[in-house]
Amino acid sequence: MRAECRRGLATVIAGILPILAAAASPSALAAPAGAAPAGAAAASARGTANSEEMSTALLMSPSQYRLTIADVFGDSIKVNGRFEPDQREQGLLAIGARTDNISDNSLESYADLASDIAAQVVDARHREELIGCQPRSENGRDDDCARVFFARVGPLLYRQPLTVDQVQAQVTAAGIAADKLHDFYGGISDTLAEMLISPRFLFRYKIMEPDPQHPGRERMNAYAKATELSYFLWNTTPDEKLLQAAASGEIQTRAGLERQVDRLISSERIQDGIRAFFADMLGFADFAAVSKDPSFFPLFVPSIKDEAQEQTLRTIVDHIVNRHGDYRDLFTTPHTFLTDDLATLYDVPLVDMSDNGQPQPWLAYTYPPGDSHAGILSEASFTTLWSPSGRTSPTVRGKALRENILCEKVPPPPGNVSFKFVEDTGNPQYRTTRARLMAHRTEPLCAGCHKLTDPIGLALEDFDAAGEYRTTENGVPIDASGELNGKQFVGAIGLGEAVHDDPAATNCVAQKAFAFETGYIPPRDDPRWREIQQRFAGSHYQVLELLRAIALSDLSYAAPAEGGALAAANH
Repeated sequence: MRAECRRGLATVIAGILPILAAAASPSALAAPAGAAPAGAAAASARGTANSEEMSTALLMSPSQYRLTIADVFGDSIKVNGRFEPDQREQGLLAIGARTDNISDNSLESYADLASDIAAQVVDARHREELIGCQPRSENGRDDDCARVFFARVGPLLYRQPLTVDQVQAQVTAAGIAADKLHDFYGGISDTLAEMLISPRFLFRYKIMEPDPQHPGRERMNAYAKATELSYFLWNTTPDEKLLQAAASGEIQTRAGLERQVDRLISSERIQDGIRAFFADMLGFADFAAVSKDPSFFPLFVPSIKDEAQEQTLRTIVDHIVNRHGDYRDLFTTPHTFLTDDLATLYDVPLVDMSDNGQPQPWLAYTYPPGDSHAGILSEASFTTLWSPSGRTSPTVRGKALRENILCEKVPPPPGNVSFKFVEDTGNPQYRTTRARLMAHRTEPLCAGCHKLTDPIGLALEDFDAAGEYRTTENGVPIDASGELNGKQFVGAIGLGEAVHDDPAATNCVAQKAFAFETGYIPPRDDPRWREIQQRFAGSHYQVLELLRAIALSDLSYAAPAEGGALAAANH
C-alpha cells in the first residue's frame, strides 16, 4: 500500500497544471474564501492552462518551502531531499516561479519530500505533539482524531480556512488508507503527503474578487493578499495574526494593511525576507556549480562556498536592519563579518574580542580606510561566483554586475566565437587577463559586448578566482583601472564608489524587489510605481522603506491580467 500511495503522489502532482487553470478561472475567483475551485472539473477535462491563467500563480521556492514546513510543523521536522534547479527569468528566480512547466524530475522530487515530511510528522518522536490527540486504536481509522489534525493543519498548509466538507474529505481519505494499512498513523501520513503536493500548498495564487469600494474593479482576495505579503517580507507562510487580519477584512483597509506591514517589518523575521531577496538578486543559487582547483587555490576550502554567501547576507542584513543604512553604501561599507576560513582567504588578522574568550564562528570586522576588501563586490560571494574554476573572468564579473546590480541586459556571445586567447593563461605573449582580453577583442564579433563588461570586471582583477587579493599575475603588475558609464576609476574601491553613485543601482534594486513580490517587472510609467521610487529616494534609499512602499502599494496587488500586461509593457 505504501508503495502504491507513493507512486500515486506523482500522479496527483501531474494534475497541478489543469487545477491551476481552475484556480484562475472566473468561477474560482467568484467562490467564497476557502471554497474549492468550482472550475476544477472543467479544467481537468480541458487538461491545459493558457499563459494568462498561469500568470496568476507562483511556485514556492526551496527556501520558502523549508521555512513554511518549519512554521507549520516545527524546526525538528527536516526537509530531506533535493529540489530541481529553479528557472531564472529577467534576472530573478522569483519571476521564473511564474511558470507553466514542471518537469517530471520536479514532480518526483516533490513527492519524495512530501512522503518523508509526512512520515516524520507521524513518527513516534513527533506524533504526540503534532497530531494533537490519541487514536482509539493505532491499528485502524479514528475519524474524530483525524479531524482534529486536519482541521488544524489544513488551513496552515493552504493558507486559508477550509470548509467542513474539505476537512471531511481529508478525514475520509485518511480513514480509507488507515483501514487498508491497519495503521492510523499510516493513513494520516499518506493523506498529509498528498496535501503537501497539492497545488494549493505548492503555489501562491493571485486570486481576485470584486472590489466593493470600487464597483467594476477587482482586488486581491484577503487570504491571497496575506500570503503575498508574508512570503514577500518573511519568506514564509502567514502567521496567525496575519490570517486573522485576512479573516476580519482588516487587511483590505489601508490602516489595517499598514498595521500588518509595520508589524512584519519590525519583526526579526524580516531578515528572512531580506536574505531571500538578495540571495535571488545576487544569483547565489548558482553557487551549487562553483568549484575551484585546489592545486591553484588551496585556501578555497569546502566551507568557503557557504561562508561566502553567508558573509554577504550578514553584511546586508546588518547594514539594512541594524544600521538602517543607505542601500548605495553596501558597495563601499567597511563593515562585515568573517570566519577563520574567510579571514585566512582574505589575509585578514581576525581577533576574537568576545568576553568569554570562546571561539565564535562569525565575528564582526571593520576594514581600515582604503582597504580593497570593503564593499560587497570585493567579497568572495561575488569574485568567486563569477569566475571560472581556474582563472578570473572580467567579462563574467562585468556581466553579473551589469545585469544583477544595474538591471542592464548584456547580449550573449555569438555561437562561433573563439576563446583561444582568453583561456590560454600560460601564453608568454599575453601574461595578464587584461592583455588576453585585448587580444580577444580584436575579433569584430566580440568588441561590442566586451565594451559593456570588461571595463567593469577588470577593476576587480586584484582578486583572483578564489577571492584572494593579489597585485601581480604571472609576475606582471596588475592594471586594475576601469570605467562604468563614463566614470573612470581604479580598483575595487573605485568600482564600489562608481556603483554607489550610479542611479541605475537604486532603480535596479527597487525594480527587483517589486518583482520578487509580484513575479513581474513593474511598469515604468505607472504613477504608483513612480510613487514607490520617490518614497525610496525620500528615505535616503533605506531598503526597509522600499519594502514598506511596495507592500502598501495597490500596484503590488493588481489583477493578474493587469500584471501580465504591465510586464509586457517593459519589453
